[in-house]
Amino acid sequence: VLEGENAIVKNRDVMGATNPANAADGTIRKVHALSIGENSVHGSDAPETAAQEIRYWFSDTEIVG
Repeated sequence: VLEGENAIVKNRDVMGATNPANAADGTIRKVHALSIGENSVHGSDAPETAAQEIRYWFSDTEIVG
């Protein structure tokens, strides 16, 4: 779980476009993804989505901070 100022936007910039064919050079998806369906990384698109996804994958005791 990443947090910080503009964390979602910054993380999505590092990940690259969902379609690796459209991702910028040097992004995670451009370098490692096989296809749109196998795009190697996930990042939430909004704080509300992030909160829901974090609750799904982690218990309260696993989150520090």
